[in-house]
Amino acid sequence: MKLEVKNLHKSFGETEVLHGISFSVESGRALGLLGRNGAGKTTTIRILMQVFGANEGTVLLDGVPFSPKKIGIGYLPEERGLYPKKTVTEQLMYLAALRGMKRTEAAKAVKHWLERMGVEDYASRKLETLSKGNQQKVQLAATLLHDPPVIILDEPFSGLDPVNSQVLKDVIREQIEKEKLVIFSSHQMGYVEEFCHDIVIMNHGNAVLAGDLRELKKTFGHGRLVLSLNGKSGEETETLVRERYAGLVVPDGIHADHVVLKMIGETKKTDVFRALAQADLDVESFGDYRPSLNDIFVESAGDEA
Repeated sequence: MKLEVKNLHKSFGETEVLHGISFSVESGRALGLLGRNGAGKTTTIRILMQVFGANEGTVLLDGVPFSPKKIGIGYLPEERGLYPKKTVTEQLMYLAALRGMKRTEAAKAVKHWLERMGVEDYASRKLETLSKGNQQKVQLAATLLHDPPVIILDEPFSGLDPVNSQVLKDVIREQIEKEKLVIFSSHQMGYVEEFCHDIVIMNHGNAVLAGDLRELKKTFGHGRLVLSLNGKSGEETETLVRERYAGLVVPDGIHADHVVLKMIGETKKTDVFRALAQADLDVESFGDYRPSLNDIFVESAGDEA
């Protein structure tokens, strides 16, 4: 399957909050939908789920208009949407019925997912008696009960400890391997890097960057090097670089223990390496710059609102 979002515009009153958002995601690949608060992520997700429509633009699945009701969609909201006074099994059976599952089929699915999430011992307990981590696992079980081909996860790891995070990571990875189409929205960049082949970075209602994450890392790293010196902080290294190598490189990012360098003009990495080797410097590490997703995000959407 291929989901295509084309030129989405959305206004509330006279305020336009989406200004022509476009991206695509394919089954078996996870898409990271990223952006600062107010960037338009939630509005985009709600249009995908047809909570409300766009003023302009289309959402297509394999070339035809996308219908969540016909296709089936699993949505994990950032804010838990279950019933705290109801038992775990009672509400999962209710949600399964709302999605058109027969009682026998639903009971089997509930049993499977409670066991898979490791919360089967809490099946008869009210949700409010569970820890936050176990409530989140029940929420994910509710999302996947009906085996949806399209899954949207909004901050799935919020508030989870490392053990519960690992359970969710394993389950999400399984869904991707089953060729599900997964959209993953989170501020936790480490998790996005683990799962997502593709990313879209939104800023002020625009898609400012989109594409294959590995290729984007290559693009952002092109022409840049990283240098750290033993016993020197990033600031000290930056000062030394400006004093000695102004004709070859310019500092392009200062960190606690290293500095990112941008090569000038026709400078090559071998030119910089040769200059460093000829100097009396205690080089700890030197090489191509491989930006993290956080680095890319800050550079693309780190402007002041």
